[in-house]
Amino acid sequence: MPVSVSFAELLNTLEFVSGGSGEHSASISRASGKIYWHGDSDLDELGDVPDDIEDETKYIAIPDKRDLDLGSRLVFAFARECLPDDYDEIRAIFSRRGAYGQFKTLLARRRAIDRWHAFEDEATERALRAWCADNEIELTD
Repeated sequence: MPVSVSFAELLNTLEFVSGGSGEHSASISRASGKIYWHGDSDLDELGDVPDDIEDETKYIAIPDKRDLDLGSRLVFAFARECLPDDYDEIRAIFSRRGAYGQFKTLLARRRAIDRWHAFEDEATERALRAWCADNEIELTD
């Protein structure tokens, strides 16, 4: 039986999981649809995490953006579609440390930050909705 979850809450949780450099994770209860955030000790105040949170028969681990292929591949897709003249420069940027900061600087120079955010938001929504369908999660909004 599918579990129901708020898309807005799930999207917020995806941002939490993706922003923790692997330190943050979250899971959905297959029985109730409740989302549990877990990770470093600073999160203890967010609520009790069940002892069996790792049990995949009871909980679904929420992916991060890399798991949904929303990392550098998305940047390259954006470059091909929206900044084709800068594609080679963007590839070079992503071969070094600090790539996202340099990419944001390039976006600012090209006045393409809003286009990037819209592109990223649309891709994130599509990927998250597909992940939900694959995991039998019904979205309430």
